[in-house]
Amino acid sequence: MSNEIVAGEPLVSGNRLSCLSQMHPVFKAFVCGSLSGTCSTLLFQPLDLVKTRLQTHQLSATAAGNRPGMLNLLIKVIKKENFLGLWRGVSPSFLRCIPGVGLYFSTLYSLKHHIFSERDPTPLESVLLGAGSRTVAGVCMLPFTVVKTRYESGKYGYKSVYSALKNIYKTEGPRGLFTGLTATLMRDAPFSGIYLMFYTQSKKIVPYDQVDPALTPLRNFSCGIAAGILASVATQPADVIKTHMQLSHESHRWTGQVALSIFQNHGLPGFFRGGFPRALRRTLMAAMAWTVYENMMERMGLKS
Repeated sequence: MSNEIVAGEPLVSGNRLSCLSQMHPVFKAFVCGSLSGTCSTLLFQPLDLVKTRLQTHQLSATAAGNRPGMLNLLIKVIKKENFLGLWRGVSPSFLRCIPGVGLYFSTLYSLKHHIFSERDPTPLESVLLGAGSRTVAGVCMLPFTVVKTRYESGKYGYKSVYSALKNIYKTEGPRGLFTGLTATLMRDAPFSGIYLMFYTQSKKIVPYDQVDPALTPLRNFSCGIAAGILASVATQPADVIKTHMQLSHESHRWTGQVALSIFQNHGLPGFFRGGFPRALRRTLMAAMAWTVYENMMERMGLKS
């Protein structure tokens, strides 16, 4: 497999270009994934905060009239915490997503090029590839996911990510840092698997050689949008369960308890609370991450 830079504008120059060209392909995939995660996390953090706040209100408000809508909650956050308050929790999001997305893409790249070097994976194999890669990243980054969720909820007064991790470990033990692991994997692994399947299949509808190279990023982004919507809807219930577990660990100890509690108090609609901002964020974030990642990998002369 060639590691030469393809024609076009160089991504970096001079010594940096030389360093990149000497990297192992898996590490290149990690770097590309990390940079794509940085862009998407920074842009769409407000949507994640609104989603978490909507689900947080569900924990304490049982009457429908007490539940704010997405727009009202957005305005409330800006009034109480100013505009930058919409980026509350961005620090743990960065610590989670930058290495997490890099780890996901590098694991995915490694698996694809070791197992499917001679052919493209089938739809089912794509699901397993995406789910397996996300599981590796999800387990490694879960402590930061717990901190991020609590930051965004507005219920905790942690001074820093380090103090939050230290406090959780001291008061809840190591188990506290991995609260909601099952629900997180139930959400993230299927999302990534379903997303990768739909993404790769939708790209085959318009083959690469039939698209103007200048329009390739737009093609990839459009395919990512379609795949993200389908994957978000399918995994929304697990996201609600995960948020409830990480915000009310004292009363909920396992996934089944939380699911039953949500159903008893809120019915089936309760499993889709915060679904719109999450679907919007996850769809746009995944589409952007994949578009940036594939564009960077192509510039490095690698097939993503």
